[in-house]
Amino acid sequence: MSERIKIAVAGASGRMGREVIRMVLEDDQLQLVAAIARSAGPVDAGSLVGKPGIGIMVVSDLSAALDAARPDVLVDFTSPKSAMPNTETAIAHGVRPIMGTTGFTPEQITELDKQCRDKGIGGLIAPNFSIGAILMMKFSSMAAKYFPHVEIIEYHGDQKLDAPSGTSIKTAEWIAKARQELRQGNPSEEEVIEGARGGYYNGFRIHSVRLPGVFAQQEVIFGAFGQTLKIRHDSFDRAGYMPGVNTAIKKIMSVTGMVYGFEHFLD
Repeated sequence: MSERIKIAVAGASGRMGREVIRMVLEDDQLQLVAAIARSAGPVDAGSLVGKPGIGIMVVSDLSAALDAARPDVLVDFTSPKSAMPNTETAIAHGVRPIMGTTGFTPEQITELDKQCRDKGIGGLIAPNFSIGAILMMKFSSMAAKYFPHVEIIEYHGDQKLDAPSGTSIKTAEWIAKARQELRQGNPSEEEVIEGARGGYYNGFRIHSVRLPGVFAQQEVIFGAFGQTLKIRHDSFDRAGYMPGVNTAIKKIMSVTGMVYGFEHFLD
């Protein structure tokens, strides 16, 4: 059997981080070599997923962990504030970053692409690892050619830190490539309450809902004379993202440069 891909997980004690650890431990082609969390504590990483005794302790210092473990790949589901410094730290150590954390600007992505190429490694920034969500984006870009009037409503739990979501921004980017900019609504409309019409992007609006009890959903609504078209994707469990993360880990080994969007890893 070929040598296993060595994985470090940042945000290991978080809900997504624990799913990543579980997925890595269950795949014979992958090897967990480091687990990083801001509030580490003396805990074995396996205990986070009910598999104690694997011998990988959760630590708080990312740079030290990468130095000691020398992983091939860092999978990061932390926070927008940590996204850029964590990615740069990984690249500096020659570790391929797979970032499920959102919040990167286009300028930052360009800079990270240069850093990756200078090191001769690949990286991935993915607003969403769900294959269903990627299909939602693809179908929305197809529909936008025929239905240029569109709005996006995205729903997440009230603890999500960024708005709009990375998935909705990525969807908006796809839509914008498929249609000319069209400023929608009545030219004389007035927001009686500021923000009521949502965030403005390329002529259309993105609305962010944040409520307890909600996991992750997104609806793209197209309107035309006498008809509407709605394309919706619902996520109910974090495990649904793991096939995508697994695919990304294995494909990133043969990539050079920073890739933006998991769709580039799908056939």
